[in-house]
Amino acid sequence: MNTTNWGIIGPGKIAHKFAQDLALVPGARLHAVASRTLEKAQQFAAQYGAPHALGSYEELVQLPDLDAVYVATPHSEHHAHTLLCLRAGVAVLCEKAFARNAAEVAEMIAVAREKQVFLMEALWTRFMPATRKALELVGAGAIGHPVHMVADFGFAADYNPTSRLFDPALAGGSLLDIGIYPVFFSKFFLGEPTQVKAVGTLTETGVDLTCSMALAYPGGATASLYSTLAATTDTTCTIYGTEGKLHLHHKFHHAERITLHRTGEEPQDFHFEEASYGYRYEAQHVQECLAQGLTESPLVPLAFSEKLIATLDDIRQQLGVHYPGE
Repeated sequence: MNTTNWGIIGPGKIAHKFAQDLALVPGARLHAVASRTLEKAQQFAAQYGAPHALGSYEELVQLPDLDAVYVATPHSEHHAHTLLCLRAGVAVLCEKAFARNAAEVAEMIAVAREKQVFLMEALWTRFMPATRKALELVGAGAIGHPVHMVADFGFAADYNPTSRLFDPALAGGSLLDIGIYPVFFSKFFLGEPTQVKAVGTLTETGVDLTCSMALAYPGGATASLYSTLAATTDTTCTIYGTEGKLHLHHKFHHAERITLHRTGEEPQDFHFEEASYGYRYEAQHVQECLAQGLTESPLVPLAFSEKLIATLDDIRQQLGVHYPGE
């Protein structure tokens, strides 16, 4: 088995989870980590056994044996850091949200295609066993024709105007951080919306504290989606169909249990015990794509990310959320 040498840009909280999961992926090796602070990179590298710790992202992409980079910096930096890697010919797995807006995503995709380098948005939920099972059940008609979907994601965050959650310069707000989960889940199960309506509450910094969304889809299906940084919500997802419903329990984006309710039948539970954070599945998928010489994922294609960011842009515009430089 060939070894895939991974690099990480931005050794923050989520990067720690990714690094721990990477150790569980056959053929994966954490090769390098880069931070604007060399000491932070060195500490991270020592913790996870990476041979290279670098104090600049430019140095990272110049490493000769680097195969793929996981971009884990704030949303506002995804565009620049992804382009840096792509232009150096290095495959990229970039955290969601892919970038701040559709224009940035379009440039990222254009460069990836021009350079013929692999690029994927890190929608890790798509690869979780519970999500795969849910898609299988709905696709097989287990609940009949999907009619409506309800999903929420919320937690109570301490207000700090300079934190990544509340600073518009860092593309803060509930939508890009956690609201993206209900939105892309609705796309998995219902497709592309024909109509999007959004209302919400903004913070003093101008980013969305809460976001409530109503969407309509071809064929008559609808969705009610919600995200908030002001309260802890159930963080569940239910898909209602003409012959039953499918419920993904807390936390739906990496559920350990889903329940199928078919009309007139006893509920059926599916259990998924997870010994990791769940990021290993997307990393393994990237490696499989690279081994096949693919430049994008068949499960999270670039066209999906284009449509996702277009929907997020639409929602933000309705809320009145604008980031500096847009």
